Amino acid sequence: MMKTFTAAIGAALLAACASAPETPAQAPSTASRFADPATIDAAFPPGLAEVSFESSGDRLNGHVYLANGAGPHPTVILLHGFPGNEKNLDLAQALRRDGFNVLFFHYRGAWGSEGVYSFTHLIEDVGAAASFLRANAADYRVDPAKLITIGHSMGGFAALQGAASDPAIVCTAAIAPANLGARVFAFDQSPEFEAGFRAYADSLQMLAGFDGERGVAEIRANAEAFELQTLTPGLAGKQVLIVGADKDASVSLDNVIKPLIAAYTADPALKTTGVILPGDHSFSWTRKALIDTVSDWASGCR
Repeated sequence: MMKTFTAAIGAALLAACASAPETPAQAPSTASRFADPATIDAAFPPGLAEVSFESSGDRLNGHVYLANGAGPHPTVILLHGFPGNEKNLDLAQALRRDGFNVLFFHYRGAWGSEGVYSFTHLIEDVGAAASFLRANAADYRVDPAKLITIGHSMGGFAALQGAASDPAIVCTAAIAPANLGARVFAFDQSPEFEAGFRAYADSLQMLAGFDGERGVAEIRANAEAFELQTLTPGLAGKQVLIVGADKDASVSLDNVIKPLIAAYTADPALKTTGVILPGDHSFSWTRKALIDTVSDWASGCR
């Protein structure tokens, strides 16, 4: 029983949203996302570049999917969840076929990157990734004026937080975003929920320097700063996509997703698109629908 509850809590740290998807003008054919390019630029072919970059003195490991052609290309910073078992690299490949570069990396203390894992570090690491791409734009055929954050679950939290902290990022997408600011209320309402979170966090050996006690303490100490609904001033003028799943057992549509979309759509300074798709937290049986939704939206950020 406790094992099942603990697994559910672990999945619960991944969260998301609502409404009908918007179709950007002149969106590329969805066929292009699932077919190899007909013509390859001999001088600047698609590629995969292994990279590392610093965040507060620690080296983070990752790789860049390079799009076909000299560019410069709009570039996505793709952010994984907690701990990051679903990496959404099928989405990365589809975005590359649509002409986007994609940087995927592991946060400090996660999956072999140096340093200590924490939720605060996630946000800071997004900024470090953006700085790396801007500093090395020529090497990786990046358009530094068109950086996009896209994240799933805890990565959705990081994507929104990172975009709100960086005025130059004009597009951000959160796929089932975790709202850590709401966790304190959940902990207070249910000691069992907090105990389940602690137990799950204690099991994540791929996250260095992290455990349940540290995680709960950090969330409680930063409840206001971690609340996604209050990010609207930092997201003003940006295009925001929130995607949720109707069978997501990890995040409540009524308690998390719909309130987040309502808060963003109520602010006319944000350009918010909310979408609910069929699927579980990882969109396990609706991957194409997820890819089409995110790619169509991203076309408006070129």
